[in-house]
Amino acid sequence: MNAEVNSLIHNRRSVFPKDYTGETVDNAIIQQMLENANWAPTHKFTEPWRFIVYSGEGRKKLGAIQASLYEKKSKAEGTFDETKYNNMLNKPLESSHIILVYMKRDEKKSVPEMEELGSTFMAVQNMYLTASANKVGAYLSTGGVTFYKDANEAFGLGPEDKIIGFFHVGMPKRTDHVSRRNPVDAKVQWVNS
Repeated sequence: MNAEVNSLIHNRRSVFPKDYTGETVDNAIIQQMLENANWAPTHKFTEPWRFIVYSGEGRKKLGAIQASLYEKKSKAEGTFDETKYNNMLNKPLESSHIILVYMKRDEKKSVPEMEELGSTFMAVQNMYLTASANKVGAYLSTGGVTFYKDANEAFGLGPEDKIIGFFHVGMPKRTDHVSRRNPVDAKVQWVNS
């Protein structure tokens, strides 16, 4: 058994943007995260994962898109909140990089959509593990505008593409995060005969 792999998996944690130092993560680490994401399992080699990386001034563009989507939707519903609007506008600046993760469906639909979603989430796990191995904080946000009906068009995606979430990356203020899991035996049933 490989103790190094076990340790990496067991010690991987979501680190939220509020817990980042503000330092910029080296683009070489981001590139390695994306390269490792590209090696996720894929049914019939459809490779459905896609990424848009926002860094530097691009984070402001992301904030503007998100805030605009929120403003349009919330004003139509009569729920607009200026504080939430400003948070959406400025929150991306807390992260060094933000990677919009989406699934591009195989045009032939050669596998069930669930399999392509699963592959895309496995690509995200590869990014998480790569970040952790490089002592970089990461967090997949599936909130905000992820499921807004106008989001695809605002981000230049096709109508059938599915936004999985926004993968925040930054240098963590601390690396001693501890987590827990309930025992695996409570979640497993063995059938031996």
